[in-house]
Amino acid sequence: MSTDDERAADERTATEGTEGARPSTESLVSRLWTPLTPSRRGPRPTLSVDRIVEAAIELADAEGIGAVSMARVGKALGVTPMALYRHVSNKDELLARLADTIAADPPVIPEDIGWRAGLELWMRAQIDMVVARPWYLDLPLTIVLPGPNRLRWIDQAFRLLEGLPLEADEKLALIGTLAQHVLGESRVQAESVAAGENPYEDLELMLQRWADPQTYPHLFAAMATFGAPAEPTAEAPAEPTAEPDQDDVGFGLQIVLDGVEAYVARKTAGRSS
Repeated sequence: MSTDDERAADERTATEGTEGARPSTESLVSRLWTPLTPSRRGPRPTLSVDRIVEAAIELADAEGIGAVSMARVGKALGVTPMALYRHVSNKDELLARLADTIAADPPVIPEDIGWRAGLELWMRAQIDMVVARPWYLDLPLTIVLPGPNRLRWIDQAFRLLEGLPLEADEKLALIGTLAQHVLGESRVQAESVAAGENPYEDLELMLQRWADPQTYPHLFAAMATFGAPAEPTAEAPAEPTAEPDQDDVGFGLQIVLDGVEAYVARKTAGRSS
């Protein structure tokens, strides 16, 4: 079957399987949370939701998320696309299950660890997960829903924030802000791995060959002192130079967590006054 034939078959079976209607978010979430009840009678079925999702993940790992269709997954399993609809209602559900399945293993975070160190581990684990499967970045945000596995990550973050003087809605907003940083950093890291280089390394070349100081005076002034130690003053004596952070992910995480810590300190001060 050619690619065009597969796409046509996928679109045709999607229409037949869903009567042409795109599923609502509520129905997708309901499907993710409905326990799978295998039939007790008859021979063991050759297909299952888990097997379908596994085949779809293998396809995404090999060719990217764009290769995942009901037709391609059916072909990989040796069945027709219509056979998949007895287990997965539509492609949107399949993608939602993919997103939840790859999040099956939250990081092991010690119980006695501080909230800041714990959140750093939590964020790093997500970045590592996405870099390992960069096709995750191509999933629509409307598909990445809070399934049972993803909710375990959110629950883990709330555990780390338990002792902080924040309301529940503040904690949820904070977790969302950290997730946004994770998403952006994951894209940078995943694309750097794919390109085999740091995407920011071209900045120096641009400055040397094409940009001019008259057009970008502040940038040139800042870069002229790049790497030079600050001159000590009477008010601010020179401090020992810290070892450079070799982890380019760590810098962004520390900046974000510094902001969280400052916010928590302000809330704590407000409670005590």
